[in-house]
Amino acid sequence: MKNNYCFWFVTGSQNLYGPSVLEEVHNNSKAIVEHFNNNMQSEYKIICKDTVKTKEEIYKLAKEANYDESCAGIITWMHTFSPSKMWINGLKELNKPVLHLHTQFNKEIPWDKIDMNFMNTNQSAHGDREHGFIHTRMHTGRKVVVGYYENPSVLKEIGKWLRVAVAASLSKHIKVARFGDNMRSVAVTEGDKVEAEIKFGWSVDYFGLGDLVAYVDGVDEDSINKLFKEYQEKYIISKETLDDSEKVDSIRYQLRLEIGIQSFLDEKGYSCYTNTFEDLHGLDQLPGLASQSLMSKGYGFGPEGDWKVAAMTRIMKIMSSNQGTSLMEDYTYHLEDGNETILGAHMLEICPTLAKEKPTIEVHPLGIGGKNPPARMVFDSKTGPAVCASLVDMGGRFRLIILDVEAIELPHKMPNLPVARVLWTPKPNLEVAAKAWIYAGGAHHTVFSYNVDADDLIDFAKMMDIEYIHINENTNIYALEKELMFNDLLWKLK
Repeated sequence: MKNNYCFWFVTGSQNLYGPSVLEEVHNNSKAIVEHFNNNMQSEYKIICKDTVKTKEEIYKLAKEANYDESCAGIITWMHTFSPSKMWINGLKELNKPVLHLHTQFNKEIPWDKIDMNFMNTNQSAHGDREHGFIHTRMHTGRKVVVGYYENPSVLKEIGKWLRVAVAASLSKHIKVARFGDNMRSVAVTEGDKVEAEIKFGWSVDYFGLGDLVAYVDGVDEDSINKLFKEYQEKYIISKETLDDSEKVDSIRYQLRLEIGIQSFLDEKGYSCYTNTFEDLHGLDQLPGLASQSLMSKGYGFGPEGDWKVAAMTRIMKIMSSNQGTSLMEDYTYHLEDGNETILGAHMLEICPTLAKEKPTIEVHPLGIGGKNPPARMVFDSKTGPAVCASLVDMGGRFRLIILDVEAIELPHKMPNLPVARVLWTPKPNLEVAAKAWIYAGGAHHTVFSYNVDADDLIDFAKMMDIEYIHINENTNIYALEKELMFNDLLWKLK
């Protein structure tokens, strides 16, 4: 579905300059778009639209963009001067994400040849300032990218924004199936589902476990056998495990769960789901390996009924092209002086797209939920910069909390902890980061990603018109407390 999306490149000018200049403007725009499509390494095509020169043309283009479902956003550039009052009605009408590209066709000033004709044609230095003003005056949540259009950094920044805009476009199609309700008495997994559909477009629907059990019980043995063979090639299953009939049966039951859940989701048009160990009536195990595998296919998942993290996992998997992204939970701390770190894990369900090496499939008692020992993938995660993101309901609005982290090598083996795990250092350090997270109301469930960064999530927050808090290397607790206080006032007025 997402490969059908494209973006419109819209150049602004006016009729003041005459047909020859407008022809040059359009040809330059086509050359820029051709360079983008050939060099950006994006799966999304950029289409060069005709140069807009009047308020009527801009309004018409905005309406066409709104009604074209394949258009995920527009990129604007003012090659010449384009009086911004012409853009007011069009921007009022437009409901697609906007990236304002501030560039120019010529990289350098032609010192010995420059004349007034050149100056009139190549004046984005002030044409884009005029365009920027009207966006600011109208409070549009656009993205601004500055630099020569051939620069790799510009290509990278635009390419990242394209993925975020597609995620925003797909957001309105996200449907979360809740198998059972939320974990009892837990506050942070709750939230306003009506407001979520108004703000993000998410449908969040409840299903009794019996609806899912019917699909699970209906899975045939041939399908399980086929998937089991695939798993033997894709993952490591020890001979000891394969020689133990009870453990093999546990793995096969997880495959039954996977096939059954996926069949349910696909048949009913859902891309995310939740469950809880408090509500497993009719199931022999809590889905562990099943949920890990489904996440590796791009589905969103939330434990304990956490539908917000399920939807955000799906959103961030779209942004990351399903690379290096998973549900996560802050589980326990290492508080050695000067070496404070966080161990992230979950009972079972961490996506193998985080894995450093090929995961092993193991079967162990869970110690919670009162069901049979479930199979799960066990692995250590990759290292490198990453983010943890938490979407919380503040009552009347949503807040997206973003934390920059650095995932590091585990210093020791953990033979008695048979789960997938990540060890990270939060920015700027654990003390400040944890204080900031708690003051901001961040949840214990997050989405962890190596392939999505804070800029991507901030762009998403702007597209969705929600509050965001970014905890990073420069975070100061006193400044953060003031930011939270001002945000409370600001978002109550909006």
